Amino acid sequence: MGLVLQGAADLTQPVSDGLGIQNPRFRFPAEWERQACVWLAWPHQRETWPGRFAPIEPLFARWAGLMAESTPVRVLAAGDVARSAGEYLGQHRGVEIVEIPTNDCWVRDYGPSFVIDRESARVHAIDWRYNAWGGKYAPWDDDDAAAAKIAAHQKIPCCRGELCLEGGALETDGAGRLLTTPSCLITESRNPGWTTEQVAQTLHHYLGVTEIVWLDGGGLVGDDTDGHIDQLARFIDPTNLVVAVCDDTEDPNHLPLENNFRQLRLWGGSTHPRVEVHRLPIPVARFIGGQRLPESYCNFLRLGPGRLLVPTFGDSSADQHAVGLLSDLTRGVDLVTVPCQDLVWGLGALHCASRDQPA
Repeated sequence: MGLVLQGAADLTQPVSDGLGIQNPRFRFPAEWERQACVWLAWPHQRETWPGRFAPIEPLFARWAGLMAESTPVRVLAAGDVARSAGEYLGQHRGVEIVEIPTNDCWVRDYGPSFVIDRESARVHAIDWRYNAWGGKYAPWDDDDAAAAKIAAHQKIPCCRGELCLEGGALETDGAGRLLTTPSCLITESRNPGWTTEQVAQTLHHYLGVTEIVWLDGGGLVGDDTDGHIDQLARFIDPTNLVVAVCDDTEDPNHLPLENNFRQLRLWGGSTHPRVEVHRLPIPVARFIGGQRLPESYCNFLRLGPGRLLVPTFGDSSADQHAVGLLSDLTRGVDLVTVPCQDLVWGLGALHCASRDQPA
């Protein structure tokens, strides 16, 4: 029987018997499995980086070229945006521009959740409803339509999910365990009237998950997603997990992140197989125009089994520590750092701005 974990103090609440947990049709794969491609959406919404848009397109071009060394890259862009993307990307082999319009670049959140049919091994796409993190940034109609268009372009079967859900709110080990946060799912701004059990049943139905950890310590100051899990905790493999922490006890991030770490450490010792939970300290607080930037090394991007892209934020001590820890946990994997000091002014980093498609 799978578990829905409500918090550190409640580790035994079972999912209702009607879920059919023993025989889920789909499996939500882990990001270290083989990938067919990685999706980006070309940046064009200047208000995402107010006053600091100039370095963003060159950054995306360098990043796309770096990924294309090992994994095909497909870039969403249409009209004038596609022409601009072509000027930057024309020299990169392995990068394809796909004529799909978007409102913003955060394709992790509005792109499809890809799952694998256990019987046929065929990839399917789940097109969740999307409303720009609870209606924060209008318009979002192009973004909400993008997942179905991606699936059609790839000739992948696609179904529309009932939940309003962003991809950055989901983290899986590929074997049925899922990490998420109630602040991004059980909210009136996204899924009014939904209970925790109803959301769990839906995630089981579409993703095949059998164990859910509802991480409820809190998110990063400055994070406008309400606490996406890809800023807080990420699986390295089925038995290792990194968790964002803040060792500065005077920092407002310290207590929420410490609560997350304690909750996950308790869970890690009780789940099967057991999970070793590792501390991954965030960098020293940085502000632009008085706004705290939500910088977290958990926002890394895994390119299948062989490569890991790690964001850096200009804090040499914290950057080096994060790279060292992630290198130790992923021996044999090609680890590449990507400077994200400018990208994170848009309140996201590598994982937020990409969407991996499994092979």
